[in-house]
Amino acid sequence: MVEAVVEVSGDPQTSGQPAGDCVTPQNQPVSVSPSIDVVKHPSSEEDEKLRHLPNTRASVAMGQYDGAEYVTIGEAATPTVDNLKKVSVLPLIFLIFYEVSGGPFGVEDSVQAAGPFLALLGFLVFPFIWSIPEALITAEMGTMFPENGGYVVWVSSALGPYWGFQQGWMKWLSGVIDNALYPVLFLDYLKSGIPAVGGGLPRIFAVLALTLVLTYMNYRGLTIVGWVAVLLGVFSILPFVVMGLVSIPKLEPSRWLVVDMHHVDWNLYLNTLFWNLNYWDSISTLAGEVDNPKKTLPKALFYALILVVLGYFFPLLVGTGALPLDRELWTDGYFSDIAKIIGGVWLRWWIQAAAAMSNMGMFVAEMSSDSFQLLGMAERGMLPEFFSKRSRYGTPLIGILFSASGVLLLSWLSFQEIVAAENFLYCFGMILEFIAFVRLRMKYPAASRPYKIPVGTVGSILMCIPPTILICVVLALSSLKVAVISLVAVVIGLVMQPGLRYVEKRRWLKFSTSANLTDLDVSGHDDTDSIVR
Repeated sequence: MVEAVVEVSGDPQTSGQPAGDCVTPQNQPVSVSPSIDVVKHPSSEEDEKLRHLPNTRASVAMGQYDGAEYVTIGEAATPTVDNLKKVSVLPLIFLIFYEVSGGPFGVEDSVQAAGPFLALLGFLVFPFIWSIPEALITAEMGTMFPENGGYVVWVSSALGPYWGFQQGWMKWLSGVIDNALYPVLFLDYLKSGIPAVGGGLPRIFAVLALTLVLTYMNYRGLTIVGWVAVLLGVFSILPFVVMGLVSIPKLEPSRWLVVDMHHVDWNLYLNTLFWNLNYWDSISTLAGEVDNPKKTLPKALFYALILVVLGYFFPLLVGTGALPLDRELWTDGYFSDIAKIIGGVWLRWWIQAAAAMSNMGMFVAEMSSDSFQLLGMAERGMLPEFFSKRSRYGTPLIGILFSASGVLLLSWLSFQEIVAAENFLYCFGMILEFIAFVRLRMKYPAASRPYKIPVGTVGSILMCIPPTILICVVLALSSLKVAVISLVAVVIGLVMQPGLRYVEKRRWLKFSTSANLTDLDVSGHDDTDSIVR
């Protein structure tokens, strides 16, 4: 940027403004296109005001940002995060809870696939292989780059913007596919009480109406979404606590030990575990909306991890221990039948209502993550500038509309197909994430990490090996149909990035980079912190 002198009616106090700026009578900077000559002729009254105004805006050196917000003439300023209420610890815990879990709805297939013993064992062991490493990496990287975009920023910083875009594309697509599950699960739990929503036009209209209502909730603001998640979370967890207390006289511990290794559907079993215990990194795309993320994010991840594991293990313990085993009955929605057998119709209705509320919570949490990810990518110049525009509530309007459209297009798929497809894409994204984590440890060992996993470079590599092996197993067990569809989606991303760069070069769409992006501090001043204080 080259500095120029802009004079308004010969007033020397307005000189020294950066090129492209003019000063309004209220002494506010206004962005003016450098290709258009704009002359401001103040009235005599305005001229008198200008002469008595102090020169509060000094010249800005080239390449520096002075914190002022520039708007075009006639255009309102976009709300900034600083002017909006940020998310605190408790809402963030439940947002993570819904990003990852939302309760035990959807874990029933693990019993059908492998029986009670392996199902219970899986939800105890799997967190150590996958959930804890992913949560720890999210805590370190999310506090290292506390901005919207999350894992896109991590991969871009480690491997460059091309692979950062690929990460964003695969994670956004897997998130939208994941979100298409929740209207399906919502209606699956309701159809036993309202058979009409089981299929046909009533089901289509129900999916459409539900998606529109929940999308509007996202539009209204992340703070509202966070506290709604808290209320929905408490409502969804309570009936399982009650069911556990009522079931105590009926529990038979020997039922927990039933296992038949000759009749295990490993594909369904691993996909169910993987789907129910992943997406810890999704909350990183909201880091820019979090109050003091360097302290809040690690603490919220720790408590959410405990809540998620208990939220799966306890209901499975009750359901498999209180009733004789019939593996064929353990499908989506079976917990409501268990509740009726154990406690009666009233408990069944409570579980069904909790399932419905849980799916609403998962939907709004996932859509928040997906839409803010697109906003973060736009702020990095990876997507057109219009993706970074916020509504008057501070929410990414265009990102929300794109995410909602994807949900509607994919909601016709079956539960198992959706889970398999999103797991496949998610695996590719996680491989890039692990590489970025290790690469940044090696490339910037002295960079500031407000929360740092207490392992060195070798330890960080070893920590990523078990989840990487698991990823390979999940990919190997995928069906040919899912693999082909997912690989086509990956190829689309590989082509889309250079296509967008061509669009930018031809100036068909406007791209820009935010001036408020996080700079990587490599000064060597590590402000490390414990995950819980």
